[in-house]
Amino acid sequence: MMANDHGTVLATMTFNLVAPAGAIAPVGVELRYDSRNPYEIAMKLNVGTDGQVDWVIARDLLADGLIAEAGEGDVRIRPRLDSSGVVVIELSSPSGQASFEVRPRLDASGVVVIELSSPSGQASFEVDADQLVDFVNDTYDVVAPGDEHRWMNVDEVLSRLLSHNL
Repeated sequence: MMANDHGTVLATMTFNLVAPAGAIAPVGVELRYDSRNPYEIAMKLNVGTDGQVDWVIARDLLADGLIAEAGEGDVRIRPRLDSSGVVVIELSSPSGQASFEVRPRLDASGVVVIELSSPSGQASFEVDADQLVDFVNDTYDVVAPGDEHRWMNVDEVLSRLLSHNL
């Protein structure tokens, strides 16, 4: 553990809440990474006069969701695909024909979709991918991927868990 070298990364950005009818509402979000909890990212979503909603997600989940669909259950993250879905390329020549399907690609605008689900409701957000990439890379500057275990005090974590009778 590197107890004296703890670091924090803080970023504020806007997530676009996508309503079922397609309406979009901007939501202020604070992302926080702390090397004392090296596997997690805390998200605070400002929901106006109702206060804020707090979520904790895995750093690996966010990083994975930047490049491919990631997550099951309450949190799902994926790059937004372009609206055309699968691209079909058809080639034809006097000697024959061929048809190829190409898997969907990232949307040209670089948008990531974050879907949150809880017993009290669901929300789907669209977020600028570059901002999320910058944030994740900043967390890697604090704790390199694969080195998270070096930043954990297992005795302290067990003590906290046991004090809550879990």
